[in-house]
Amino acid sequence: MPRSQRPEHRSPHRRYALPAAALAAFALVAACAGPPKTGDGGNGNQAYKLSADTPAAKGQLDSFSWAVYAEPPTLDYISAFDYPQNTILSNVCESLMRWTPQLTLAPGLAAKTTSPDPTTWVYDLRPDVHFHDGGVMTADDVVYSLGRQMNPDNAAAWAQQFQNVSTVTKSGPLQVTVKLKQPDSQFNQYMATAAGVVASKAGIEAAGKDYGTSGSLDCTGPYQLGSWNKGQSIQLRRFDGYWGTKAKSAKVDFRFLTDPSARVNAMISGEADGGYLIPTESYDRLSKSGVGTLYFGEGLSTVNVNVTNMKGVLGDVRVRKALSLALDRSGFVRTGLAGAGSATGSLTSRAAWAAAPPDVKKEAFEGLTPTAPDIDRAKALVKEAGATGKTVTVATSSIGQDVSLLATAVQSAGARIGLDVQLKTIAPNAFTALFTDAKAREGIDLFPETYYDSITDPLDLLANFKTGAYQNFAGYSDQAYDDLVDKATAAADPAERFTLEAQLQRTASDQLLWIPVAEWPTAVFLNKRITGAPTTISYMYYPWAADVGSAQ
Repeated sequence: MPRSQRPEHRSPHRRYALPAAALAAFALVAACAGPPKTGDGGNGNQAYKLSADTPAAKGQLDSFSWAVYAEPPTLDYISAFDYPQNTILSNVCESLMRWTPQLTLAPGLAAKTTSPDPTTWVYDLRPDVHFHDGGVMTADDVVYSLGRQMNPDNAAAWAQQFQNVSTVTKSGPLQVTVKLKQPDSQFNQYMATAAGVVASKAGIEAAGKDYGTSGSLDCTGPYQLGSWNKGQSIQLRRFDGYWGTKAKSAKVDFRFLTDPSARVNAMISGEADGGYLIPTESYDRLSKSGVGTLYFGEGLSTVNVNVTNMKGVLGDVRVRKALSLALDRSGFVRTGLAGAGSATGSLTSRAAWAAAPPDVKKEAFEGLTPTAPDIDRAKALVKEAGATGKTVTVATSSIGQDVSLLATAVQSAGARIGLDVQLKTIAPNAFTALFTDAKAREGIDLFPETYYDSITDPLDLLANFKTGAYQNFAGYSDQAYDDLVDKATAAADPAERFTLEAQLQRTASDQLLWIPVAEWPTAVFLNKRITGAPTTISYMYYPWAADVGSAQ
């Protein structure tokens, strides 16, 4: 789900398990989405190499420290839609399925999954899996955990992924059956994200309103929540009762460093051993620091400008198109992303279409939003719409230059075509509220967003424009679009689904529901003493910290 200068995003999501033959095809979809070897943005930007992984750890560690750009407001899994929460929570709480570092789907807490018919998923759980507080996982815990996502009183960030669920029931001591209202090609994929997390029913009920903000999370992962020094850090401790391979480091310290320069200085000084979401302005400095290695990997991420208000001047699609035509995307990739990315007119990443038939993939990317500026045409559109001199407000933040420079680029684009684009500065810790609080978006027409797919399917992003969807902040509503989303969701055949998704992509592009800007790889920095962290965006849902160990 959601994501801002960092969200998922997430919509969060939706999926479904397929019969055996379709499952094989589905597995191929995920497996084919591997990272390319290099990228240059296609615009003359400096080349950057995508690495499939970092070297495997050679030994154990007493501890390592990790820099994150903001403190999570909560670690309750039903609210885990953004980078800070999921970067930490993925090591503590596990889901029914698992996203691998290669961005493929694998068994998680469910050792076996079957789909006896298109509207049924059966999850057979692993035996003897212990929660951090000592209890043993049962089907009751799964039913309760998924039920919290579905309870409207909880306002779960992942509720959208459960809208098609009819019932979740215990069908055996270690078996849970999910019944769907209609076929759903996405549901089982989302069971590898925070949507599929299983926590102890007893532990959650005992914690009450404090669950996620203090005490134990009572999950099953390789790490358990240790100390939480509010405003400064969270420490995780290795869980020795873990059912799988034990973590290589006894402790992990996550340090909240909201200032980009402070994060980078911490990594260079050794105060922090590494970090994801590296400030783009520091790519060169870290690469040349001599204290570690900066890696790039598949991110399934696109940088866009999220349209949050269509009641004002942006309600006219001609104004949205004018802003898009005036944007210097290549310039933003060079400066805002330090050359590590590529300008795009597509809201979805090309990697999300890796398994699509070639003709469908071609169709999906033909005739999309132009990436080259056309100022004369943009001025004409603004004039036609009667919007000359009108005000548009875009949010900005000091989270990193990828956010601040994109907001400035939008302001510059507006100035060139007769729009008065005002900037509204949002503190890094408050930026997440743009995704969760309508009041935080009041007075804002646009904000920069880096959206990452939580599954390897274009529908993850494209479903955001369905009526009532989690990230449909502008309130776009079109019955024909909604019907296409439903058809794509129900399509068990990947070829059929991709064809429908190509139609959705063209509609979203034509309407400019968000303004696409660039594709952006994942970046991770590791100093010389540690290794093993994945380079891909899998770290959002995979227990990546358990793989980090000594490099020597």
